[in-house]
Amino acid sequence: MRRWAVLLFAALSLGAARPAPPVNLAALLAETPAPSLDAYGLFTDAGARTPNPALTPYALNTPLFSDYAEKSRFVFLPPGTKATYTPTGAFAFPVGATLVKTFAYPADLRKPAARLKLIETRLLIRKAQGWVALTYVWNDAQSQAVLKRGGVRLPVSVIDRAGKPLTIDYAVPNANQCKECHSLSGELSPIGPSARNLNGDLTYSSGSENQLAHWTKAGLLSGAPAPGAAPRTAVWTDTKAPLSDRARAYLDANCGHCHNPLGMASNSGLFLNLEEEDPAKQGILRRPVAAGRGSGGLEFDIDPGRPETSILLHRMNSVEPGVMMPELGRSLVDEDGVALVRDYLRSLPASR
Repeated sequence: MRRWAVLLFAALSLGAARPAPPVNLAALLAETPAPSLDAYGLFTDAGARTPNPALTPYALNTPLFSDYAEKSRFVFLPPGTKATYTPTGAFAFPVGATLVKTFAYPADLRKPAARLKLIETRLLIRKAQGWVALTYVWNDAQSQAVLKRGGVRLPVSVIDRAGKPLTIDYAVPNANQCKECHSLSGELSPIGPSARNLNGDLTYSSGSENQLAHWTKAGLLSGAPAPGAAPRTAVWTDTKAPLSDRARAYLDANCGHCHNPLGMASNSGLFLNLEEEDPAKQGILRRPVAAGRGSGGLEFDIDPGRPETSILLHRMNSVEPGVMMPELGRSLVDEDGVALVRDYLRSLPASR
């Protein structure tokens, strides 16, 4: 998923010689959101292919699965401000900081950087009273993205990885759904830009560099240690990394934003964030709090050594409302993610 961010950053670098208008900080901080994305000046072209030079690209070691969508991510910080490093959770960002994430699909999933069609651009803006989430949906002409607070479902037609036609029932979230995934102790909060998820390399115009080091050198981040002393989320597709690290990274990205002690699913007692060390709270031989049809008649969240009798895998492998997990953000089963978690569950020592 880093490919597209790299291509966009290259476009930024090529256009940097031409003066660009500053990002419209007043519009970002206004009480009433702009009706269209272009009002903020986050991109220098109408089609959002060239980011404003004030934006910095970033990528996550292990991101959330979103029905095979390609994503580009950028951060904007008001001039003279910095984010503050924290070893756990997202960094502390100053007022005016804006996280920009665009979702797009190629015509053919086997060629992920070719013929991209923009679907939506999400903004997470740090205002004086806290974070605000806004979603802008792109028109068919790819010339404008307009504010859509109520959410919408969009059919997206692509060629799948097996070379067959696929129609994806893509869901643009409404405001309440944004809060469900981005909630910590009931407050809207960023998820991705944390020390351990940014502790990896990204290709910039000057070459490949660790993102924590780059943010520090660029004056975007204060208080960060050297990358080797910072926590790091494994890259879930890196087959050289330990299986357990990869699987737990995947579960953290796809489940841990809700299944943590401060998240929306805290009352479940199932915590899949990487910081959780208690095997029982991770789901091992743990019986669910509420055993409805989502359990599939199975006993344990994780039945070690037996993926076929683990509720966790059963719910990951479903697209049925009320059963599937995560319940938002996807309409398809992530076959690769399911295979990874299946292998991980099978590797756990059986206890019964």
